[in-house]
Amino acid sequence: MFSLGSSHRFYLYSGHCDMRKSFDGLCGLVSSGMQRIPTSGEVFVFLNRSGKHIKLLHWENGGFVLYYKRLEQGTFLAPKGRENEMSWSDLILMVEGIHVVKSIRKKRYSLV
Repeated sequence: MFSLGSSHRFYLYSGHCDMRKSFDGLCGLVSSGMQRIPTSGEVFVFLNRSGKHIKLLHWENGGFVLYYKRLEQGTFLAPKGRENEMSWSDLILMVEGIHVVKSIRKKRYSLV
């Protein structure tokens, strides 16, 4: 069951990922390449060099979940902005292939 939502934190791996990597290989990239903890409950996003494949690694109670999508046409465009952190809306736009040319985000109060 797809259990990701806006309450999760999303991190995009800055390099290109070999899509033959599975759970253990991706956990290694998270630990060594991103300096984050794979079992933290955060969602880690990986793209391959051509941008046609995307994987999401997420820890849930009891184990890891790996989401994988391969495009038959087109590519995934990584969002511009904050270093490696992404928002839920950035992820949805990227997966759906929507490229926002101009966007104005008004300041809002935040506890963080």
